[in-house]
Amino acid sequence: MHQAPGFLSARQRRLAWLGFVLTALQAPVSARLLPDESWLFSVCVAMMVATVILADDAMRRRPATDSSPE
Repeated sequence: MHQAPGFLSARQRRLAWLGFVLTALQAPVSARLLPDESWLFSVCVAMMVATVILADDAMRRRPATDSSPE
């Protein structure tokens, strides 16, 4: 059984992971250094990127549909 391809390419997937890690690490640093609550924006962006990565994982875990006639 083959796996279905996701909607992210390998390069896009690596960049998504990099973006997630950077924004997840930036949030506590900016929460410590800034007096306002602008660090919440980093948390929201990290959550959106994580959602895209999880959706791509879910699509990749589906079995590939075979469209060839037998």
